[in-house]
Amino acid sequence: MNTLPEMNEGKILSDAWEYKGRPAVRSRTGGWTAAAMILGVELFERLTTLGIAVNLVTYLTGTMHLGNASSANTVTNFLGTSFMLCLLGGFVADTFLGRYLTIAIFATVQATGVTVLTISTIVPSLRPPPCGGGTPCTAASGLQLTVLYLALYLTALGTGGLKSSVSGFGSDQFDESDGKEKAQMTNFFNWFFFFISIGSLGAVTVLVYIQDNLGRKWGYGVCAAGILLGMVVFLSGTRRYRFKKLAGSPMTQVATVVVAAWKKRKLEPPSDASLLYDVHDLPGSGKKQKKQKLPHTHQFRFLDRAAIRDSEETTGSWRMSTVTDVEEVKLVIRMLPIWATTIMFWTVYAQMTTFSVSQATTMDVHIGKSFKIPPASLTVFFVGAILLTVPIYDKLIAPICRKFTHNPQGLSPLQRIWVGLLLSILAMVAAALTEIKRLRVAESHGLTDDDPEAAEVPLTVFWLIPQFLLVGSGEAFTYTGQLDFFLRECPKGMKTMSTGLFLSTLSLGFFFSSTLVSIVHRLTGTRNPWLADNLNRGRLYDFYWLLAMLSVVNIVLFTVAARWYEYKDSRNIVVNVAEEDVGDEEEEGEELKKVVVEAACQA
Repeated sequence: MNTLPEMNEGKILSDAWEYKGRPAVRSRTGGWTAAAMILGVELFERLTTLGIAVNLVTYLTGTMHLGNASSANTVTNFLGTSFMLCLLGGFVADTFLGRYLTIAIFATVQATGVTVLTISTIVPSLRPPPCGGGTPCTAASGLQLTVLYLALYLTALGTGGLKSSVSGFGSDQFDESDGKEKAQMTNFFNWFFFFISIGSLGAVTVLVYIQDNLGRKWGYGVCAAGILLGMVVFLSGTRRYRFKKLAGSPMTQVATVVVAAWKKRKLEPPSDASLLYDVHDLPGSGKKQKKQKLPHTHQFRFLDRAAIRDSEETTGSWRMSTVTDVEEVKLVIRMLPIWATTIMFWTVYAQMTTFSVSQATTMDVHIGKSFKIPPASLTVFFVGAILLTVPIYDKLIAPICRKFTHNPQGLSPLQRIWVGLLLSILAMVAAALTEIKRLRVAESHGLTDDDPEAAEVPLTVFWLIPQFLLVGSGEAFTYTGQLDFFLRECPKGMKTMSTGLFLSTLSLGFFFSSTLVSIVHRLTGTRNPWLADNLNRGRLYDFYWLLAMLSVVNIVLFTVAARWYEYKDSRNIVVNVAEEDVGDEEEEGEELKKVVVEAACQA
């Protein structure tokens, strides 16, 4: 009897449900109470993933007795898999499980992975015996590595699922149609970034210190306990959460267009594009269309076959797509050259958690006479560079650039990416020069033939700071430029696709680093290796020079791709006002802002 009055008063939400499947009541669901419980699980996810990744290379070389090349590949493969599985997690959440179940299931998987990792550091038989003092080093056995990799990739699988859904599920707890809750959602993302920063800083400082000084079992044990605590807090909010219907994955649309075009590959597209199937042919086309209508273009005409009218065919049947669906896929294809040439930055980025940390382990890490900096904690300078670059660009660089470019953003997204790529080149140059300096000091002190466990070069670790600062600043430009580019250039109906494109560049950058390390290690051999197990006997600086040269080639290719690319606005792709409400442009802008911060949280 009270349903209609409650609906009229706005107490019942039409697009959200509570845990029993009934329409969600505003006063009893969602809001800050629900969002706060989601923030808890994200805090421990970031603490765990980064806490494992930034210090993993020292565990692999010092405890598992793996070589530097093998250890670096293990770290980059772990990180690459974590980001790649975000795509899987997003697909599962959008298509099958929804965000709540995805978070709950993948958090359980991550907790299992970290628990196995903790156990492997406690049980002596799951790691090789310590070496030194005349005892030869024995590399980890097949069984020991199997347990280690099982733990790492279970953790990566859990991380991917969490990253893909946790920020979006948090935003679901606020009703955008209500002014008060819409403002609260903006504050939620601010707090989300705050918790991410707290988790990151805690990982590279406190957690790394615990691992290096109290033992890995305590460091990883804290992570396992934290994830379990986060899960308990998250699940305890089940009665308060708001649930929304599955959105569907844009990957299905891409697959539908490609399959439909292939099935009609023998047909010739008509010269008159108006004869192709489009949104105005859809049932209910007289009503407001939520799909942004795009005009036909002549590029990639082989895909137009997907929209050729066929007898008794309907859209979504894997044989018929609208012109707008086809044009959305074309937009994504046009972005691929930019996508491909941003991967190299993340390959350089990967070195900050691998060889740069390995360099730090051979150098003087003392501050004063007693305090020692954990080598992996140097990443705090990396994080600090990001935090400093963003406000400096916003307050100083952007206003100056506006005067010359007449762009309200200061630098366009592609220009920001270009600056980030340039800084990554300078970072590798700085890293190579620092390594040359480190080797000269080692040689002058007769350390080039010493046992790697005992060889500490009397050179302060702070020599490594420039490469961390340059890559950190480069990330601030590349990261924001990529987010802006992919999210604004992707069509309105495929925003999650743009997030996937962004995250895949990170993943492929780590995987390319692993491939490059393997190739270099195999080609340079054992006679004069670049990536020796004892860095004092290697030529790591040559590897850095190689990355610098590859980055130079890449920035040239990026420049060509950027000059070829036309922004969506410059191609005059506009919304058909006959099918859109006047307020849709503002609505799309608000939706874009939401997707931008969600994508940033996922990464």
